[in-house]
Amino acid sequence: MKKTPVVLDCDPGHDDAMAMILAAYNPHIELLGITTVSGNGIIDKVTENALRICALANIRVPVAQGAGTAILGSVEAATDIHGETALDGAPLPAPIFELEKIGGVELIAKLVKEHPEKVTLVATGPLTNIALFLKMYPELKSKVAHIVFMGGSASRGNRTPYAEFNIWMDPEAADVVLKSELPLTMCGLDVTHQALVTKEVFARLEKMGTELSKTVTGLLTFFAKTYDEVFEMPEPPLHDPVAIAVLIDASVTKNRFVNVEIELNGTYTRGATVVDTYNRSGGKPNVTVALDLDAPKFWNMMLEAVEKAGVS
Repeated sequence: MKKTPVVLDCDPGHDDAMAMILAAYNPHIELLGITTVSGNGIIDKVTENALRICALANIRVPVAQGAGTAILGSVEAATDIHGETALDGAPLPAPIFELEKIGGVELIAKLVKEHPEKVTLVATGPLTNIALFLKMYPELKSKVAHIVFMGGSASRGNRTPYAEFNIWMDPEAADVVLKSELPLTMCGLDVTHQALVTKEVFARLEKMGTELSKTVTGLLTFFAKTYDEVFEMPEPPLHDPVAIAVLIDASVTKNRFVNVEIELNGTYTRGATVVDTYNRSGGKPNVTVALDLDAPKFWNMMLEAVEKAGVS
């Protein structure tokens, strides 16, 4: 089986944690390393969370701390959704290995440079590290096969009425990525809001009966509570693993290849992804936008990874 070599750039985060598990325990993915970026929490917290999830799920890949602020210097944590630690809801084990001595952007460059094949970058947080990598290491651009990111929306937002959180956090970085001319896939709210953590999902986790599945249940129970309080969604959307799932089985989503631009200046729309679904602007298509999700297929691969990780 040919595996897709992946570097996962994330801001754990409940859904990022699940994306880590899916990337580490699906046989179609070769997880090369994990880098962190400020987003769901400040950089020290999300980096600690990444190390703790590695300990929880026995994920043994290099982890490096990346950007602590957006390109223009702003930072804001999503504590209303992810809690004060950015991963509230269940106790997590202490880290079992140390961070890499180099930074996140440098680790991305190292892994891309050294791998014999082209590498896919998956971003489930703000796109700061990915944009910095593209700007700092232009000679490595040809070694990137694909960039998949969880972010944006073809409709409404979740941080502002029109901006999704990851893009809103660093729209300048998103603009750099979208203008890179690399193959891009966007997994925005339109598709991730179909990856709902239902009662059936909780029942399947309970049936596993592993320490990992019990911890995951605690994390997702907290996530469900905050999503219901903030967005009136008692079944929360598990956004980030969708960006891994599309690499495992392309048929898990239905897509459109369209022009997408980032709104950088709008008073009410800064950070919005302008998705030209019907080519009204005549702009050149630059992003494959995932719009529909095969939810049963997605959950089968996600829960199979949790089960496998639980007995590893």
